[in-house]
Amino acid sequence: MQKTFTYPKFEFVRPPELIEGRAGHYPVVVVGAGPVGLATAIDLANQGQKVLLLDNDDTVSLGSRGVCYAKHTLEVLDRMGCGDKFVRKGVSWDVGRTFLRESEVFSFNLRPEEHHHRPGMINLQQYYLEQYLVERTNELPGLEKRFKSTVISVVQGEDKVTVGVETPDGPYSLTTDWLVVADGARSPIRTMLGLDIEGKIFMDRFLIADVVMKADYPAERWFWFDPPFHPNQSVLLHKQADNVWRIDFQLGWDADPVEEKKPEKVIPRIKAMLGDEREFELEWVSIYTFQCRRMNSFNHGRVLFVGDSAHQVSPFGARGANSGIQDADNLAWKLKLVMDGQAPATLLDSYTEERVFAADENIMNSTRSTDFITPKSNTSRTFRNAVLELAAKHPFARALVNSGRLSVPTWLADSSLNTPDTEAFKGYMVPGAPMADAPISTSEGEAWLLHQLGNRFQALHYVDDASALDSATTQSLAALANASIAVEPIVVARTGLAPAGLKTLIDSKGCIAQRYDLQPGTTYLARPDQHVAARWRSFDASKISTAVARATCNA
Repeated sequence: MQKTFTYPKFEFVRPPELIEGRAGHYPVVVVGAGPVGLATAIDLANQGQKVLLLDNDDTVSLGSRGVCYAKHTLEVLDRMGCGDKFVRKGVSWDVGRTFLRESEVFSFNLRPEEHHHRPGMINLQQYYLEQYLVERTNELPGLEKRFKSTVISVVQGEDKVTVGVETPDGPYSLTTDWLVVADGARSPIRTMLGLDIEGKIFMDRFLIADVVMKADYPAERWFWFDPPFHPNQSVLLHKQADNVWRIDFQLGWDADPVEEKKPEKVIPRIKAMLGDEREFELEWVSIYTFQCRRMNSFNHGRVLFVGDSAHQVSPFGARGANSGIQDADNLAWKLKLVMDGQAPATLLDSYTEERVFAADENIMNSTRSTDFITPKSNTSRTFRNAVLELAAKHPFARALVNSGRLSVPTWLADSSLNTPDTEAFKGYMVPGAPMADAPISTSEGEAWLLHQLGNRFQALHYVDDASALDSATTQSLAALANASIAVEPIVVARTGLAPAGLKTLIDSKGCIAQRYDLQPGTTYLARPDQHVAARWRSFDASKISTAVARATCNA
């Protein structure tokens, strides 16, 4: 049925374990080459770690699946060195509209603030996302991939994990210091280890139809409640790459998933929506149900779970792949420090701490969206319909409309890794916050703040004129790079150039000063995953050292 995409075939290469007849050992093994497993492997390899990636398939995922990728996810992909390709191919959008029957009752803009590099969202079929991530892995010499390799056993020891792998040429074993599990919602490895996952299954079914057509609809998210073409149910429309439009029809729990996938059932639904005169071709059809659940802990000894293997949410709000890529963003730098002996293994407990908090936040928002979209009691339905009716005329009710609160990064304000503020700051760049982007000028031209950050600890020190930086501060800043855990010093200024050896970023539009509430002397400590670790109103190298120790569990 696929008309717009040619699926690649990844070659199975006979591994050395089968050639030499002995088990190999690898510092870290990632299982699963979906978006989250690929992102985790890329992030680790970007930071200089050798990685083995195993996957049981030999191509990318079938169908559009995950579609919406949020601004923060694009910024994470930028840090991994592959964001531009996604944005060029994807459909950028910021505006979403919600309709009751034929009338618009609510709209939102994901990017109400100017001077950010990335859009609020892009829509891009998951097969493109995976293909581009695979292409990025090909650029990283320390990353080895093995396709058609199914993990059939996992045995965890005190200092290593033994992994059994089945291939077309037979089984073999390998060992690894750390095993990262990204094998999906049904996670065979989670089952092998007897680990629980708890939550709620939602009793509803939805039909996905990918339709190829030329249409002049704007690149926006459109969501209908009770439309005339699909009464008493909901419908979602998104534009994707290659003139592919994603349509989701709510069907109800009693719908027969086998029957509803048949073209003779799908095509009339689409014609009722688009009109008989609209020409289209059906590209991919699927029926899905969903659940909101998570594991109690994401790290179990030397086995670490990411993405759907650790937590699942409903698709309303695009929180699945986005939250999984944020798992990779959170885990990779911590695991790298542990593997390099620069942090104790207890640092990985903070991965569970921070990402369980994020998962609970996503599950809460996803559950609320699902309950609003698919009410399961007369009381809930009456409330929902009343909100929608009121929203058409009264602004206060529009805030209650919930057609999917879309993915945003998690503020880790209560993380044990943060150094709390001891001085007054305005704004939202609190310790634990994902760092806001802003335009800058450098010696190489116009750029963006977040493109200068990540993959290491960094200290951002603000002055009005970088050329007037005093020698004592200059020496203390430069010395940060020689600490046991290196911190890159960066001078942010309105004008001037810092002394040689210090990077200078010019706040060309004043956005950094505004968003970070900067005053002369203000200093921020940034984590490798572009979150705020600490901030002060004056530079103090000893406070930075203490904050780094706290952020790496070396305190």
